[in-house]
Amino acid sequence: MRTLISFSFLKITSTDSTADSLEGCLDCLLQALAQNNVETSEKIQKSGVLQVFASLLTPQSSCTAKVANIIAEVARNEFMRNPCVDAGLIPPLVQLLNCKDQEVLLQTGRALGNICYDSHEGRNAVDHAGGAHIVVDHLRSLCSKTDPASEKLLTVFCGMLMNYSNENDTLQSQLINMGVIPTLVKLLGIHCQNAALTEMCLVAFGNLAELESSKEQFAYTNIAEELVKLFKEQIEHDKKEMIFEVLAPLAENDVIKLQLVEAGLVECLLEIVQKTVDSDKEDDIAELKTASDLMVLLLLGDESMQKLFEGGKGSVFQRVLSWIPSNSHQLQLAGALAIANFARNDGNCIHMVDNGIVQKLMDLLDRHVEDGNVTVQHAALSALRNLAIPVVNKAKMLSAGVAEAVLKFLRSEMPPVQFKLLGTLRMLIDAQAEAAEQLGKNVKLVERLVEWCEAKDHAGVMGESNRLLSALIRHSKSKDVIRTIVQSGGIKHLVTMATSEHVIMQNEALVALALIAALELVTAEKDLENAQLVQILHRLLSDDRSAPEIKYNSMVLICALIGSEPLQKEVQSMAFLEVISKLRSHENKTVAQQASLTEQRLAVES
Repeated sequence: MRTLISFSFLKITSTDSTADSLEGCLDCLLQALAQNNVETSEKIQKSGVLQVFASLLTPQSSCTAKVANIIAEVARNEFMRNPCVDAGLIPPLVQLLNCKDQEVLLQTGRALGNICYDSHEGRNAVDHAGGAHIVVDHLRSLCSKTDPASEKLLTVFCGMLMNYSNENDTLQSQLINMGVIPTLVKLLGIHCQNAALTEMCLVAFGNLAELESSKEQFAYTNIAEELVKLFKEQIEHDKKEMIFEVLAPLAENDVIKLQLVEAGLVECLLEIVQKTVDSDKEDDIAELKTASDLMVLLLLGDESMQKLFEGGKGSVFQRVLSWIPSNSHQLQLAGALAIANFARNDGNCIHMVDNGIVQKLMDLLDRHVEDGNVTVQHAALSALRNLAIPVVNKAKMLSAGVAEAVLKFLRSEMPPVQFKLLGTLRMLIDAQAEAAEQLGKNVKLVERLVEWCEAKDHAGVMGESNRLLSALIRHSKSKDVIRTIVQSGGIKHLVTMATSEHVIMQNEALVALALIAALELVTAEKDLENAQLVQILHRLLSDDRSAPEIKYNSMVLICALIGSEPLQKEVQSMAFLEVISKLRSHENKTVAQQASLTEQRLAVES
């Protein structure tokens, strides 16, 4: 065989070889490649015959399809792709895409697809030669043809575009702008019985669906309907997994979420959950996770969520509720996340609290107190936090024991759980004086909050801890709460919070500090002084960027602080009158009026 290959190279490179002898040589090479592709490809590279192939790739030649086939075979090897580009094979191959011969088109598509596979140089060369545009045009013109030869060609062209654009945002955007998405969706609908072509379409969708611009195009097609129809026909795990991989990125788009719900995807997902929930097979466990995760994702869209909620009477909502007491951690997680997603408007929240969902979530949390599943804890706390937002739910949830259930997780060292725990308590005590006082006198809670106020590695936990400290004071207006916070070292954190970049947090801190100064100034005096509150207030009032409400509450606080002798001395030493007199002409009338009152008060005290 080695002698034959050498002879073939000589024949191909000789100028006087006849068409018949050339064809025989090409057959010999194809046979050698079939027997040992890597070794034969290495010899082809060393022989210099690749450069000769460029001149043989002409529409007129009877050998063209075989030459393209040889290139396709050698380009299966990574080490041959760049040499194919360097030999100048891409321009003549792209030109062959304009011919009518199906075998030439098939082998050319294979050759280009293989050269593009994981090859930056190959993709660039095809892009530069305009190959993608011609292939997209072929897909459009062949789309409706269902004969075997056309379907084979469509499969190869889809594969070529997939290799051309895989993990390359620029080339994917190019294909999207060429309008490839509607064509691929149409292909899927017409050729859904052709497994190879369907698979190629799904991989192409998976490639393109990650881009935001693609989702907008997909939303204008019937992709949801086609994918759900295809999904219902699948039995094999691998095929379902392929469809899932397309559905997940597409379902991030709210329009497509609703389309998928209307196409009946939810019913398919619920059926999968039912079939796989008690199985310990690896494939079934994976399918259960994917189906329940996708279900939660569909509920992130406002319209799709409301459609499935159906006023709390929907069968889907009821099925999801049944996941919470399940023994499967995955279903517990999905159930709690689904409730959190359903709890995105007051009406839904009120209905769910009135119908006993809180007890189900507390029971779930109880199962995860000791060495529990962190993701389930986080999800259940997220659901309770959302449910606690409507005013009418707060007292009901407090009397049901939600605060006590949440406090069991104070020992948690997991920042996501800490964050949701804090948010849930803050929502619960909003305008609930009695609950705020009860929690504010809980020394363990307050000490933990003060500790978390220093969690610099976790900005969310630190911010929520500060906000809850402030909320305990603002909603309880209790001297006992203030004393507990002072004794636990919380004052300095409230003063620091007044310098936050978030106006809402600044404001909450200033209101809490004003209450401290009004109710327990003597107790807090030393801590306020050490935290340099007066200097901070001077800075806030002097800063033109400070919001009107910040200026107003800073002046209210100044008036309260001058009841303390050491703090009054600080105020007098910092020329506050000069700053405040300028604020009398502030465009905000409330600020201007408070400036006048503060100026009078400071003048009297001085």
